[in-house]
Amino acid sequence: MKKLWAVIKIESVLFMRDFFGFFFTFIFPMMMLLLYGSIYGNEPSPYFHGLGAMDMSVPAYSVMIIGVTGLMAFPLTLAYYKENKIYKRFDATTAGKRTVLCAQVIVNFVMTILGFVLLLSVGKVMYGIQITGSAFAVCLALFLSMAAVYAVGFFLTAIAPNIKICNLLCYLCYFTMIFLSGSTIPRELFPDALKKISKALPLTYAVDALQASFHHAPNQEFWQNILVLLLVLAVCGSLGALLYKRKSWS
Repeated sequence: MKKLWAVIKIESVLFMRDFFGFFFTFIFPMMMLLLYGSIYGNEPSPYFHGLGAMDMSVPAYSVMIIGVTGLMAFPLTLAYYKENKIYKRFDATTAGKRTVLCAQVIVNFVMTILGFVLLLSVGKVMYGIQITGSAFAVCLALFLSMAAVYAVGFFLTAIAPNIKICNLLCYLCYFTMIFLSGSTIPRELFPDALKKISKALPLTYAVDALQASFHHAPNQEFWQNILVLLLVLAVCGSLGALLYKRKSWS
């Protein structure tokens, strides 16, 4: 545990020093919240079935944070460490590469939760957002969304032959998903063609699951989203692990 804790502290410092990861995990979602909150406010609207714009936006922006760590920070760090033989060097120590991998997953999970708590706190203080759903449903949707998105990021790293291709795949998937999943722009504003495309994106189901968990008791639609996220986790996680076994770690 001492070795793991030491590596976690190092990885935490490296995460905070990375401008992209820090900015899009902690700063950008709050900027979106304050910008659109100043425009639309959080008055109940029939457009959102009696909820305010920020009531619907906070769970959606939470998925943006998950996308940053799951599709960018974690897989790109994994690819960089592997290509630069950093895991091989750790294998020459008592820590080993498994300790580093565990530390990276833990750090990114913790940073995601901290970003979520910060966004939720600002939304509560500034706009009095409502959370009528159960804590169990919110936690289930949050942690399962994180696991599914991280599995997608791991799969992208597994299929990429090098760091450049991994960068390309991660950036492409990240920006496509955050703009078409409803995590930045409400899908209600999309034309029908874009709505159909969004249904093929894992982040769409994370957005729907979190919005439902914030404002409703778990219903059939909520559990359908949970089932899709479980399927994404199982398929991408299994394929990623299978493909990664074939990669050279030396």
